[in-house]
Amino acid sequence: MNEEHISYASRKPILTFAPTKTAPRGDTLVVVFLRGAADVLNMVVPHGEDEYYKLRPALGIPRPDDNKAKAEERAIDLDGFFGFHPLFKPFLPAWQEGHLGIIHACGAPDDSHSHFKSQELMERGVENEHGPASGWIGRHLATLNTNNPSPMRAIALGELPQRSLYGSTPVSTLRSIADFQLRGNETAVLQMQAALSSLYSGNDSLSGLGRETLSILDTLEKIKPATPNSQLPNYPDSTFGRGLREIGSIIKAEIGLEVAAIDLDGWDTHFAQGVQSGQMPRLMQNLADGLAAFHAEMIDHADKLTVVVMTEFGRRAYENASLGTDHGHGGMMMLVSGKLKSTGVFGEWPGLASHQLYGPGDLAVTTDYRDILAEICIKRLNNPAIDKIFPNYSVNMPGLF
Repeated sequence: MNEEHISYASRKPILTFAPTKTAPRGDTLVVVFLRGAADVLNMVVPHGEDEYYKLRPALGIPRPDDNKAKAEERAIDLDGFFGFHPLFKPFLPAWQEGHLGIIHACGAPDDSHSHFKSQELMERGVENEHGPASGWIGRHLATLNTNNPSPMRAIALGELPQRSLYGSTPVSTLRSIADFQLRGNETAVLQMQAALSSLYSGNDSLSGLGRETLSILDTLEKIKPATPNSQLPNYPDSTFGRGLREIGSIIKAEIGLEVAAIDLDGWDTHFAQGVQSGQMPRLMQNLADGLAAFHAEMIDHADKLTVVVMTEFGRRAYENASLGTDHGHGGMMMLVSGKLKSTGVFGEWPGLASHQLYGPGDLAVTTDYRDILAEICIKRLNNPAIDKIFPNYSVNMPGLF
């Protein structure tokens, strides 16, 4: 017996048995992928290490106590060694609430410096091209039968589903709830639904896809979009901000969402990266404002929600002649959850001295990203099938939850 439920409606205990081979529902998982390899050293700044400022005389973020810099341009201290870029200030409440974990020097063993290859392998959760073609989230969904019939069990925000979602479990891809809903007066919408239901009443594969689409439409019609007078936090007016707002609406509608994936592109900052303004600061502002608004809106769901922020690799530790940063190795992951043991910057910091750098001058990887994702699968998603999700990998969970 997997679950016991006692109903007092008739003052008699009623036992309900879960269907065979089903697992208890875990958290809703939201995966944010920063595509282009984010410069994590300027997002969560190792201001306590002198080498950082030697490697980045122009791009370095001033120390929190640097009186030569304007106060609003200094790093925001987190633990005496690491600090937020000042544009991450909106996300500080998540840290103060104990809901934010940062794993620095985190990444994959692949050191090709190739965006395409690194994203491909990381989203598949494998070390080389010979692993399974499905994505790690797709395998998670396939190995965890939650008896969830919702067509919105997994969603991809964007034009196409993320590689990590590939697998046997259907994924709904949408740009927005409004774009996916039928428009018109109530009578016209009902007539259109009836006509489409009749059209897709056959037993062929096209009819099956049509019925699946109608099921998604029917489910999304139940979600009421936020009105201008609502008390929602101020999401950034960007594709990313609107996407997070849509995910929040779907979670609160309680229509069976288990996993959502959303991307934020543009982090390949080889030229004129920017320190307080420019390409990367604009991206950081978008990311911080979006995550901060999502955390504020979903604060009542924090104990049943896990947000993962990841990127394919980091940037070179030293700035280049074009005031940018080239492809590196070690990156960073961020976790937002009400079930973290504590707030903190975790992982073994490898250092930035020349003998501590990896390869041509990269931050080394000391935590494999799969260790973090495996702990999420086991402890927050109630899925112990790690050997299927990350095949041929021996997991070493860091104990964050």
